[in-house]
Amino acid sequence: MTDPRSELLPLDATVMVAGVRRVVSRRAGHDRQPILRLEGCDSREQARALAGSELLIERGHAPELGADEWWAEDLEGCRVQDRAEPVGVVRRLLALPSCEVLEVERPGSAPVLLVPLVSDAVREVDVERRVIDIDLGFLGER
Repeated sequence: MTDPRSELLPLDATVMVAGVRRVVSRRAGHDRQPILRLEGCDSREQARALAGSELLIERGHAPELGADEWWAEDLEGCRVQDRAEPVGVVRRLLALPSCEVLEVERPGSAPVLLVPLVSDAVREVDVERRVIDIDLGFLGER
């Protein structure tokens, strides 16, 4: 998941920002653009220093994923194949305007492959086995 989820930031929530655990001590704004005050961040200069930093919560506090949803970090490092043919390894998940895509690093000097997370391109995601089966024909790679 890559979309911000402001409902995960209630008062007293513990978050990780810039490598430091902090507690949300105040919340204002609205769900699309919440304004947070974090314990230990008491000045404007300290707040500015955190601007643009990723803000994370522990996975145990997140809602359950729906069908065909995965955590980005669970997909990173998965082997990618077309049936039994090896294709590469997922480097990361990217959120593009139209959909999320897997950035697949291929062996040798082959260019990076972007695989949209749509059913026509991705046959199966097996996070337990760390394997993602894709359709290279649909992607125009055959």
